[in-house]
Amino acid sequence: MVGGLYHACRRDARALILNGVSGSVIPCVGAVIKDDQGRLLLIKRGHEPGAGLWSIPGGRIEPGETDAEAMVREMREETGLAVQVGRLLGSVRRPAQDGNVLDIRDYAATVTGGTLRAGDDAAEARWVAVSELPSLPITEGLVEALTSWDVLSQEWQ
Repeated sequence: MVGGLYHACRRDARALILNGVSGSVIPCVGAVIKDDQGRLLLIKRGHEPGAGLWSIPGGRIEPGETDAEAMVREMREETGLAVQVGRLLGSVRRPAQDGNVLDIRDYAATVTGGTLRAGDDAAEARWVAVSELPSLPITEGLVEALTSWDVLSQEWQ
């Protein structure tokens, strides 16, 4: 969806140009986690951007952090869960406030401990069956990105 609010990039994409962007590019990470029942871990965003929308957990990479370190921290803060970071699934860029751009790298991850609870920027955190996704207000472009990365199948849409 070029020019939309959310642009999914293929893993092998080399560059993405966002026209009209004048601000900074802010590096972020996201965690794509399924449980043994095939449910997807989602959080309901408590703050902008996307307050009230469901998305995968994640956030900004702090100065000096690696992607993996940021993912572990964000997961602990937003969900109370400890994770093992897996492979990069893909990346997306989306507009943020003040003309900035969020450069979000989404990784597969596995839960290794903790108890699921909403915290930090998350208003809620829960496992969501794929069949529930159409009934939830989801961050724009998330389902399309997860489908293009083979996390979700085409059949549920």
